Amino acid sequence: MANDALQKEILQNIPPLRAFAASLTGNLSRADDLVEETLMRAMADGTSRDADDVQAWLFGVLRNHFYSDYRKRRRDTDEARQGGGETEQFNATLSKLPAEQREALILVAGSGLAYEEVAKICGCAVGTIKSRVNRARNRLSQLMSSKSQDPNSDRPFRPVMAAGGRY
Repeated sequence: MANDALQKEILQNIPPLRAFAASLTGNLSRADDLVEETLMRAMADGTSRDADDVQAWLFGVLRNHFYSDYRKRRRDTDEARQGGGETEQFNATLSKLPAEQREALILVAGSGLAYEEVAKICGCAVGTIKSRVNRARNRLSQLMSSKSQDPNSDRPFRPVMAAGGRY
């Protein structure tokens, strides 16, 4: 892919990258920093990429940078809970999921990536991703039902619970 075409493809992926970063960090400022670092690394990489591969590659760069940074900083869990109202509730509940399940659910339901793309990003089998997403949805459902009997208590979770991966 020509450099101009690669840059165009990278720029088209900013919104889903930002959404993924925000769901990983729980903080928009940190998410923007993470996306910026991802974009700088992507633009600096002179390797040719297929158009089909760019999105998975970008998500992989972002994911790897996030976990590298996470291991270095061992940031407080309070930082992930910043926000207000439904966002805070959603982030707090989402943070109770195991990291692998949370990541798979965010990529499939939150970012709308196909299971195959997520498997490539995470470096595992498609069946493993499907299993992680299913277990994450079941666990979120359990956590929500224990929170409240209010019929609207699951409102921030409805899009995640209803979304499915593309086949």
